[in-house]
Amino acid sequence: MTVRLAVTGATGVVGGGVARRLATAGIEQRLVVRSPHRTPALPGAEVAQASYADAPAVRAALAGIDTLFMVSGSEEPNRLAAHLTFVDAAVEAGVRRIVYTSFFHASPDSTFLLARDHWHTEARIRDAGLAFTFLRDNLYADAFLDFAGPEGVIRGPAGNGQVSAVARADVIDAAVAVLLDASKAPHGQTRHDGASYGLTGPMALTLAEIAETITRVTGRRARYQALHGQGTKGFAGQPQQPVAVAACGHACTEHVETRRKRRPHQLTKRIGGRAVHGVFRRRLIDSAPSP
Repeated sequence: MTVRLAVTGATGVVGGGVARRLATAGIEQRLVVRSPHRTPALPGAEVAQASYADAPAVRAALAGIDTLFMVSGSEEPNRLAAHLTFVDAAVEAGVRRIVYTSFFHASPDSTFLLARDHWHTEARIRDAGLAFTFLRDNLYADAFLDFAGPEGVIRGPAGNGQVSAVARADVIDAAVAVLLDASKAPHGQTRHDGASYGLTGPMALTLAEIAETITRVTGRRARYQALHGQGTKGFAGQPQQPVAVAACGHACTEHVETRRKRRPHQLTKRIGGRAVHGVFRRRLIDSAPSP
């Protein structure tokens, strides 16, 4: 088969969810992964092995690919360098379009380190002259159960800052909508080319409010513990700046529109099933506003 679409991160939640949805839609794809043995077996999918920092492997993995879905790498000290290496190798391989999972309000002067890193990745893609769509998702709503951990404590330098966290299911919906359009016009322009979508939930909450919701719905006590000072640890136990969660983004956007004519799922109905995305509305892009 002649595959023109590649998906990274297929062993993870977002990349794997997108790959499964594309397979269900009958789209042929190449899954670019670090660990082939963990890759889901999907109809119409072939597997290529490469890490973002391995330029020769990336060039080989992306040979013949027109559209690339690039899931941002794991948070580690060399992530930005790996991102830039990957983008450069993709260009050298002949990729024409990149759909990239960036971060809400990505900018070079953001107070949130990850938003700055994502902006630099976006800049590299822009400067390469590729067609692009940036999916600027906020913090993942369904990750807050993991942030709480077995102790039920969400720690972070957030204060009373609010975050309009988004469900990963919504990010998957948005990515699939963009990629399906790209699959219909692999060599032509799509309505999403050049767009930057801010993907959020419809409600901004403090971490204390999120912890209260976890307690109320699951019956498992959760609380928020504020951290202060330059040496504090972030959600994943990594050093983090003492900034409010509001720096991640408390605004709620309308860039992802629902195609299902129904009310959004409520947080209290969904949190017990593992995902914390009831109040974080399920929507699907069906229009392309100005970037």
